[in-house]
Amino acid sequence: MKYYSYETFKLDTNKLIKQVKLFEADAIVGIARGGLILSHCISEGLNIRNVQSLRTELYDDTQKREKITIHDDCNLRGLKRVLVVDDIADSGETLDAVMAELTQKYKDIEFKSATLFYKKTSTYQPHFWINEATEWIEFFWEKDFTA
Repeated sequence: MKYYSYETFKLDTNKLIKQVKLFEADAIVGIARGGLILSHCISEGLNIRNVQSLRTELYDDTQKREKITIHDDCNLRGLKRVLVVDDIADSGETLDAVMAELTQKYKDIEFKSATLFYKKTSTYQPHFWINEATEWIEFFWEKDFTA
């Protein structure tokens, strides 16, 4: 298990901002919950004010569902390029499903994905990523704010 601190997050997010900058996204979609903090920070770094989110459900407590549910209220009409952000591509199921749904729903938009971590065993490889995950990651936002 690896603790991922704010200081490391800040350094990695700045690296990720440099990678995604050339994509020139019109908007950012953060996948709740893991991608929300990262999408906000990337939006600040790139000065992108159009930040939206969607939520996915793959588990009920510890029971994995047969199919992922995507709750999408995004309005991306009229955009050309959208960056989809999550914290990690672990199994890849979430990003794979989200990217498939968004590209089907918005056929005229180019979508690219970005994460802080990518597992080589993932079924989906993000377009942009910083670290290879070789163990379980405990993000500071999961550990530092518990009641």
